[in-house]
Amino acid sequence: MRKPSWLRLTAFLVLACMLSVASASEGQDEADMLKEQIDRMQQQLLEMQRQLDDLRAERDEEEQKREEMESRLANVEEGGADEEKVKEIAAETYDEKKSTEIDVGGAVRFQYVLEDYNDSSKENNGTLEMDTVRLNFDGTVGDVILSAEWRWYQYMNVIHHAWAGYDFTDSLQGQVGVNQVPFGVTPYNSHSFFFSSNYYLGLEDDYDFGAKLIYDEGPLNIQGAFYWNDELGGSDGYFGFDGGDFPNFLNDRYSYDIVGAREPGEGAYAAPGNYAFDSNIINGRVAYTLGHGTDYSTELGFSGQYGDVVDNASDSIGSQSAFAAHLVGNYGPWNVQLQATEYEYDMDDGMQRMAVGAYDFFDTIAAEATSYTGNVAYSLPVNWGPVSNLTFYNDYSLVTDKSGGLEDTWMNVTGVAVTAGGLYTYIDIIQAENQPFVGGTMDSTTEPGTNTRFNINFGYYF
Repeated sequence: MRKPSWLRLTAFLVLACMLSVASASEGQDEADMLKEQIDRMQQQLLEMQRQLDDLRAERDEEEQKREEMESRLANVEEGGADEEKVKEIAAETYDEKKSTEIDVGGAVRFQYVLEDYNDSSKENNGTLEMDTVRLNFDGTVGDVILSAEWRWYQYMNVIHHAWAGYDFTDSLQGQVGVNQVPFGVTPYNSHSFFFSSNYYLGLEDDYDFGAKLIYDEGPLNIQGAFYWNDELGGSDGYFGFDGGDFPNFLNDRYSYDIVGAREPGEGAYAAPGNYAFDSNIINGRVAYTLGHGTDYSTELGFSGQYGDVVDNASDSIGSQSAFAAHLVGNYGPWNVQLQATEYEYDMDDGMQRMAVGAYDFFDTIAAEATSYTGNVAYSLPVNWGPVSNLTFYNDYSLVTDKSGGLEDTWMNVTGVAVTAGGLYTYIDIIQAENQPFVGGTMDSTTEPGTNTRFNINFGYYF
């Protein structure tokens, strides 16, 4: 029989002394109450001890299994058994080790930027700046799949994703946590470093907190998800990864989300005066691939999402919806991406503009709009020293039919991605009008003309 731990004995003695004092000073009723508390705590300690014993037994069983495998392998090798038997036992040992392995990786990225709409950039012939440092954790513990990524920028620290998953079958996987929203062309509706204009609407490479199921069987891929809120924790539970007071950290995030509804006349880059957040979002995505498993295939798909919009007291102030149809073609070295998207934030107060936040930056989008994207890329294997592949691409985006009398946004990115061992480099020429990070905002009521940005982003991945 296992002896009581010192923690349990100490707790018992302290509480017994309290019982004695209580009996002398306060009477029998309080003593009985303390006795009941002692009994309950003893039961809790016994339950904790039982759980600890179970964990120790499980650990001892795993240790015994590993020792048995190592012993079998040593005996087989000494006895000169056949090669197949040695491989079988070695594979079992390898699988046991891999079942609890977490791989740590990451990246360091910096970039050169030259902007024709920025006098300082032109006078200094561009700038060389740090982009991001990131750390990734991927692997399994037992049958549970784990994946997470943390990013450091010069101006913020953010979570990119963090989820736990489980393979129910070879075709069905579940994920819970901060995971990628299944919508449109995935994982990216673009080839360049700047994504498409959909990204700045929160409709490409978006990450929210929820549960997702992925069914992938042959040519058919079906994904369904429910998101309680965005990755920062919901309207009544926001916390900043960098600290700070509400609402200063609302824009400290990797992917774009709404954070407010704009009053008429409120500035495009101002902190929102009326808060608005995603809540209880349902997503569905269905895709079917013609020519699946061949070098010439075409994926056709449809996506939809619907949910609530709440204020910072978690009261509903509107609803939201989005729909998209897409095509992804892989034809030998060529890749084609096409997508048409409609979205709407139907606000109870009739607001026509929504505040969004990302990259330590507030901006504004139309409450309703239609977008179109058309991208093409060509992959060319080469053997130029460390350079093994060049991917040439042209990505085009158009956001039109905006609410609030806002002008269209368009962006065209022409570039090449260079693969050289662990170094991956984007070389982009971006031309755009009313496009964030290219001298404009989607909240413009004028046509200011075309801006051009030359961008080289170097990333070392390990």
